[in-house]
Amino acid sequence: MQTIGVGMIGSGFMGLTYSEVIARHAQGCQLVAIAGGRRAAQLATDYGASLETSVDALLARDDIHAVVLATPDVNRLELTLKAAAAGKHVLAEKPMAPTVAECDQMIAACSVAGVNLAVVKTERFRKITQKAKQLIDDGILGPLQMLRTVSAFPLPLARQLFDERAWMADPRGGGLFMGMASHNTDFLRWLTGRNAVKVFAQATTYSDIAGPPLSVMAQIVFEGNIMAQMWITAELPNPSLPSSEVRFQVFGRDAMFDLENFEYLDVGKGDKWERVYTPERFDYLKEPKSPIRLYPHIGVIQEFIDSIREERPPRVGGVEGRAAVEICEACLISATTGEAVSLPL
Repeated sequence: MQTIGVGMIGSGFMGLTYSEVIARHAQGCQLVAIAGGRRAAQLATDYGASLETSVDALLARDDIHAVVLATPDVNRLELTLKAAAAGKHVLAEKPMAPTVAECDQMIAACSVAGVNLAVVKTERFRKITQKAKQLIDDGILGPLQMLRTVSAFPLPLARQLFDERAWMADPRGGGLFMGMASHNTDFLRWLTGRNAVKVFAQATTYSDIAGPPLSVMAQIVFEGNIMAQMWITAELPNPSLPSSEVRFQVFGRDAMFDLENFEYLDVGKGDKWERVYTPERFDYLKEPKSPIRLYPHIGVIQEFIDSIREERPPRVGGVEGRAAVEICEACLISATTGEAVSLPL
């Protein structure tokens, strides 16, 4: 089968991540060229790829069949339109775009061009989250009734992130909120297998950091009257809240589970709780190339590459990316209007 030539657009932390995955872990693909960002030249050297001076030059290459958009979300619509027009398949980082309207344009452009549009959703590819999903699919919990999720960071970490990634303060983008919540909202949809139908939320920023809201609390109703709560904040004081980086609690008729992405998966059934999985540990910022950290990213890339080689739609495509953004955007609309927002938008 054809080896898929991949172009990397963006050279920051995620550009490094996906360059490492494509060059050294994924099958059936080759990292051909890199463009964009101040680290592009070094990244190209490190991985033996060509350095292109512009995105247009990268997209003009015949040996590139697909691109990864490891860029700020405000750039993804423009880049997707260009890539689709050039006949390149697209994998967009999350959030897919800052608004549903932009997601729709991306989906339409790739559909017309006949290219795949996939969206990064690493929560679907972690060992621990896949085990949690299997508990639901096997009926261990019984019919789902309620869910709760929190992603909470301390304010000093938020300041560090904004210093390193100034684009997060761009009012046109989704900021740190959508960057975090687009994981949570997609995971809620994936676990329930249902669409959200109504959202009520409050959103604000308590600190002096400019940009989109840093603290959001939302009540989300899914089809079948499944209730969910979501709390996203990057403004807690140190030492922050234990076990709250990416946490999900799911309650069914017969049992429940409590999951923290990087710490544990506990199941409560009958009269006791049982720890059923403990993930391997790693340092996210200090070990960017750790195989443990890369595991879900390898899954994302491999699924994208396989979808192209097998000439089928990606399993996590534009529809999924749009749905996650839709819930996030509904949170912001609800917070502005003070009213519950019905979906779809």
